[in-house]
Amino acid sequence: MKIYVINGPNLNMLGIREPDHYGKTTYSDLVDMIKAHAESRGVEVVFYQSNHEGALVDKIQEAYFEGVDGIVINPGAYTHTSIALLDAVKSVSIPTVEVHISKLDEREDFRQVSYIGLAARKTIKGHGVVGYLEAIDFLLEDSI
Repeated sequence: MKIYVINGPNLNMLGIREPDHYGKTTYSDLVDMIKAHAESRGVEVVFYQSNHEGALVDKIQEAYFEGVDGIVINPGAYTHTSIALLDAVKSVSIPTVEVHISKLDEREDFRQVSYIGLAARKTIKGHGVVGYLEAIDFLLEDSI
């Protein structure tokens, strides 16, 4: 199984940005943790992070042409604003899990809307970086 792990804006700043919401795990630590988990589960992962909406759309579309089996995505702030990301996920019809490190339900009102959640098979919020591992496990179980 091949999974794309796609991260949106500011996730490259993990460990620096608002550690009270996102913790002290760095982006590099996150990638290493996911790699180890994926390897133990026999999953190939491809990582991508961008602060640019169109680049994220391009990566989602690439997943289709590369025959990817699943997408784990944390769209960052684009969660609440990007119909383009929603349309991209809908257009490729690849099982997708939306992940958020923080507890969005306990944050600002504008963070209560998730466009991409309309196309995701599952949304995992507030489980910290472990949510990414849960997303991979869900995709594995969902494909059986």
